[in-house]
Amino acid sequence: MKPMVSIIVPVYNAEKYLRRCVDSIVRQEYKDFELFLVNDGSTDSSGAICDEYAASDSRIHVIHKENTGVSDTRNLALDQAQGTYLQFLDSDDWITPDATRLLVRAATEHNCDMVIADFYRVVGERVSHKGDIEEDGVLTREEFSEHMMENPADFYYGVLWNKLYRRDIVEKYKLRMDSSINWCEDFLFNLEYIIHAQVFYALQAPIYYYVKTKGSLASQGVSISNTVRMKLMVFEYYNEFYKNVYDEKDYEKKRLMVYRFLIDAAGDGSVPPALLPGVSKLGNERTNVYSEAISGEGIVSETYRSRKLLEHYLEVVALRNGLSLHDISLLLCLSQAHTFASLKELADFAGMSKNTLSRTLQRLSAKDLVKVTDVREKVARTSAEKQTAKASRNDSGRAFEKPSRRLTKKYLKVELLPAADAILPDLATAQNDFDAARFDGFSEEDLVQYARLSEKIKENTQKILGH
Repeated sequence: MKPMVSIIVPVYNAEKYLRRCVDSIVRQEYKDFELFLVNDGSTDSSGAICDEYAASDSRIHVIHKENTGVSDTRNLALDQAQGTYLQFLDSDDWITPDATRLLVRAATEHNCDMVIADFYRVVGERVSHKGDIEEDGVLTREEFSEHMMENPADFYYGVLWNKLYRRDIVEKYKLRMDSSINWCEDFLFNLEYIIHAQVFYALQAPIYYYVKTKGSLASQGVSISNTVRMKLMVFEYYNEFYKNVYDEKDYEKKRLMVYRFLIDAAGDGSVPPALLPGVSKLGNERTNVYSEAISGEGIVSETYRSRKLLEHYLEVVALRNGLSLHDISLLLCLSQAHTFASLKELADFAGMSKNTLSRTLQRLSAKDLVKVTDVREKVARTSAEKQTAKASRNDSGRAFEKPSRRLTKKYLKVELLPAADAILPDLATAQNDFDAARFDGFSEEDLVQYARLSEKIKENTQKILGH
């Protein structure tokens, strides 16, 4: 059976980082893939490391070849790939555990020809989140091209490794890397691919850790004349691309924007060493997990495991919607449609301190996702209360009127506003992923038995806590 995804990693003298890269692939939550490790004539132990992984995992294929460059190396793997989709990595980078799953889900659910994702930029021990398209939903070729025109030399659009491609498009139009150039070769492949693609989707969750900083063309020993020649050739590709995307009239309107590429390309396409806004310490960009607690025994460890697994899936929803984990966790709590007597009761239900809850509600209110009101509602007296009132006489013999507060019910009303509706399907998906992970390998009989026992546990718990 053919795999769903072919993952391609060119390898050249990468012994220092190669294990980190390959480990991030073989530990993917998504398992239906083949991995090509193409050793481009490495002179260190990279080739042996590739063979070691292939011996332990039948999904891994190793190709050893003479050193001819990254384009030839990728092309060789493309010739042998069998997957429905294509995914690329560089050997000194790595991906998040949910990377392939998120890419494939986006492609299949939205019937996309290309998925483009956010990524992490890593400098030393610091990391920052990088993306560009904030528009939700699928994009046409014209809409995608409009976004690309605004930042034409941006790595987000130029590279291969934050994207998922359909292999049938690559094969139908015989698309391959141009080995005659060593600058923007990825971008040229993307331009050729985009011309033949129809549907695009921007995944607003970072799935890739980019650490490699390419040197300038001058540092690679490329002469000034060849540098100019390559840049002009790339611009001609870029210019022709937009002539194909737009009709003549629309192209003329956008020609100045198209020519902006020449200015942006003067930066040589390299990533600046300075980190982007929102920098954090590497390892803190996603929810931390205490490894000993994950493998520990007992009720506390079990509760911790369950909470962290749910947070693992909620985190992607938070990233996609520009929210914090606290924000998205509280929205999940509120989507359960409970009524809370007070802020304290809601904080207890959400597992937050009152201060954290207050700050979270303020953020969500500022984004027009929730509305918080204190409600005072008059309630009719019960028969017992009426009898008590009748028996309570003052010295003049008139019935004693109880304070009005006893006839008023006070509670906290937190409403999800229409803007939150777009997030609810993502929350449902996160809950489904949570259940799918917990019940992986369960038979139908196992699931029925689990449901029966869970209901019994719920009843037993209610007997104690319901008093």
